[in-house]
Amino acid sequence: MKKDIHPKYHKINAVCACGNEVPIGTVEREVKVEICSACHPFFTGKQKLVDTAGRVEKFLKKYGKTLKK
Repeated sequence: MKKDIHPKYHKINAVCACGNEVPIGTVEREVKVEICSACHPFFTGKQKLVDTAGRVEKFLKKYGKTLKK
């Protein structure tokens, strides 16, 4: 490898908006993220599933008459 062409590699802590810190290696001096695995709804189990049942029936009720023609 050539000397003095590669950026310096740093061991830092990425800081989340919730205050959680995760140790990572990067060429950046500082990393701030908006959401991490400690506060993301999918990983914490607080995710709400959207009920999509009835969407087809609603569409057919609204536009079903025009589809039959």
